[in-house]
Amino acid sequence: MVKIGNIELSDFPLLLAPMEDVSDPPFRAVCKENGADLMYTEFVSSEGLIRDAAKSVQKLDIFEYERPVGIQLFGSDVETMGSCAEIASRVNPDLIDINYGCPVKNVACRGAGAALLQDVPKMVRMTEAVIKSTHLPVTVKTRLGWDESTKNVQEVAERLQDIGIQALSVHGRTRVQMYKGDADWSLIARIKENSRITIPIFGNGDVDSPEKAVEYKNRFGVDGIMIGRATIGNPWIFNEIKHFVKTGERLAPPTMEQRVDVCKRHLEFSIRWKGPVAGVFEMRRHYTNYFKGLDHFKPYRMRLVEAMTWDELNFVLKEITNDYSEAVC
Repeated sequence: MVKIGNIELSDFPLLLAPMEDVSDPPFRAVCKENGADLMYTEFVSSEGLIRDAAKSVQKLDIFEYERPVGIQLFGSDVETMGSCAEIASRVNPDLIDINYGCPVKNVACRGAGAALLQDVPKMVRMTEAVIKSTHLPVTVKTRLGWDESTKNVQEVAERLQDIGIQALSVHGRTRVQMYKGDADWSLIARIKENSRITIPIFGNGDVDSPEKAVEYKNRFGVDGIMIGRATIGNPWIFNEIKHFVKTGERLAPPTMEQRVDVCKRHLEFSIRWKGPVAGVFEMRRHYTNYFKGLDHFKPYRMRLVEAMTWDELNFVLKEITNDYSEAVC
């Protein structure tokens, strides 16, 4: 059993990565229903939270059915991050996570996210401020380093464990790599091999199939795997991996009826969370992913993104179920 503070997870937990504009409550709901063991919110701006910005505050929405769930914070100011950890703790998540891995320009070039990999002493001070501001377990997500010449994640792991973080997730790329090239898990394995490291270490990057998940589990010895982009339009990947770990066999791919049912569940949660107008609008970015690979699907996609109500969408989804009943994505 893997433990993060007082949170008990399975022997080899699968985590949903925090993804901006993806891992909101509706998406987390369908991932939870399909086997995710631990999930994180979209990353929350500390500056936005301090200013009480509506978008940042809304990202603090969590629900009982998705536990355990962590709120991920990012920022560039030590004191502000501490204050935001206190604010986020009031909504009673299961843990607080700090983002030291986001590579995008408007985050990293403002001194937040992966930028902290260039200033480990500041990273330590910021982490201490967060830990002191919350009664919850604090975890961290980061990358191998800023670039090829500064892969300092082993030092980061030791120093952050020494001040009290309860788990570490590592994406196997540098900030300069962004999402290009193959993720390198060899440094993640070295962290696990370090006798000083006692906290759970989760690997992240390029896991997009049950076979790869088992290969990385056995090859790199991580305590669990965090999955990001491979879950988009494919939330059942968690149960597929669990089945493969347990049996060595692949689950049959979801039928079109099952695929549509999950899409409808996602839509239902979206409407429940954001209302009948915004909930329908927010789902539009997901339809292409749920039905990726279907031949001649463009007319259906256009109808889905143009539909304005649940009834209209339900009608189109029924047509898709019937017209593609024999299709495999």
